[in-house]
Amino acid sequence: MTATASQIDGVVIKELVTHGDERGFFREIIRETDGFFEHFGQWSDSLMYPGTTKAWHIHKRQTDWWYAIGELKVALYDTRVTSPTKGRLMEFLMGDMHPICVKIPPGVAHGCRALERTHLIYVTSSVYAPDDEGRIPHDDPSIGYDWTSGPAIK
Repeated sequence: MTATASQIDGVVIKELVTHGDERGFFREIIRETDGFFEHFGQWSDSLMYPGTTKAWHIHKRQTDWWYAIGELKVALYDTRVTSPTKGRLMEFLMGDMHPICVKIPPGVAHGCRALERTHLIYVTSSVYAPDDEGRIPHDDPSIGYDWTSGPAIK
């Protein structure tokens, strides 16, 4: 396992190893012994159609671990008052062409946009609790993120 710290304190990206042959491939996502994994509460699957955006979600207590089948553009924003990376925004791709698993700690707002038909598979540290679910408008000016922008022209 190669797990790397990221631009936001507490966010961890695990680069996944794919073992492929003429039959297909095998890819291990999370082990309970991974240093970035803490506790299993719930396992969920969210199917997203191309162009669908889900943003911004935030939790007070819950940690998420995400894995995508398809391709997602992901953005994270640190809202934690005591965090050394408060106010920092990061974005990355994840999915078939970018095989990673990402840990999203409580207080880090998160969202994604499906670039193709995509399953977002995620494990949470606790079962769904409405009082822990938070939302921030997708176009919140304090974050200033444009979910409709395309790839950078190079």
